[in-house]
Amino acid sequence: MPDMSVNHLRLLRPLLCQSLSRQLRSPLVATYGLPEPLPHPNTTFYPAAPKRLYATKKAKAKAKGQAAKVNINSALVEDIIVLDEVKGDMTAVLDALKEDFTRNLSIRTSPGALDHIVVTTQDGKFPLNQLGQVSMKSPQLIMVNMSSFPEATAAATRALRESSMNLNPEVDGTIIKVPVPKVTREHRENLAKLAKQFTNKAKDSLRKVRSNAVTQVKKTKEGHSEDTVRLVEKQIQQMADNIAVDIDKQLVAKTKELLG
Repeated sequence: MPDMSVNHLRLLRPLLCQSLSRQLRSPLVATYGLPEPLPHPNTTFYPAAPKRLYATKKAKAKAKGQAAKVNINSALVEDIIVLDEVKGDMTAVLDALKEDFTRNLSIRTSPGALDHIVVTTQDGKFPLNQLGQVSMKSPQLIMVNMSSFPEATAAATRALRESSMNLNPEVDGTIIKVPVPKVTREHRENLAKLAKQFTNKAKDSLRKVRSNAVTQVKKTKEGHSEDTVRLVEKQIQQMADNIAVDIDKQLVAKTKELLG
C-alpha cells in the first residue's frame, strides 16, 4: 500500500507543477500579488487611532477672508439708518486723504503746487492763489505777486514758511520769492513719514464715522429684530473695512512715489 501511494504521487507531480506554473503566470496573481500572511493566533489587535484634522494658519486666514458678505437693501432699513449717507461720509474721509497727499506731499514743483496753501488774514482764511498771482520764474524759483493785496504779504509769507513743503520764502516789496528746494533723500523720507501721519489721521476719522453710525443704529433699533440690527451693524463694519483697505492702498502708492 505505501508503494502505491508513492507511485501515485510521482504520477501526479508533473500535473501539480504544471497547474502551479499556470497560476503564477495568471494576470490575477500578477495584478493583486500574494495574499498577506495570516496573523499569529496570539496577536492582539488594537483599533486604529482616529485622525484629527487641524486647520493650518493659512487655511484659517483664508476662511476669515472669505467671510460671508452682507448686502442689505438700504431702502428697507432707512428708519434705522441711511446707509448711503454713512457710505458718503466714509468716502469723504478717503477723498480728504487723497487731497492731503496731493497738496502736501508732492515732489513735483509747479505754480499749482502752492494753490492749496491757506493764508490766515484779519478778514479770514483764503487760498494763496486768491490773494496773489503765482508764477514760475525759473525751474528753481516761484514768484508770488501780492500787489493786489499787499496787506496780506506778511501772512502769505508766514503760510509758505509754515507749510510742509520745506519752503524758505524771501520778501521783496510785494513780491514773494520762493526758491524751489532740492529734493533730497532726507526730504523724501520726511514726506513718507508725513504720509503715514495723514493715513493714521484718516483712519481715526473713519473709525469715528463708523462709531457714530453704530451708535445711531442702537438708538433707533426699536421695532426691529436683533438679527436685522446685527446685519445693519455688520454692513457698516464691512463698509468701513473696504474704505480702510483703500486708505492703505493710497499709502502704499504714495510711499512708493516718494521713495522711488
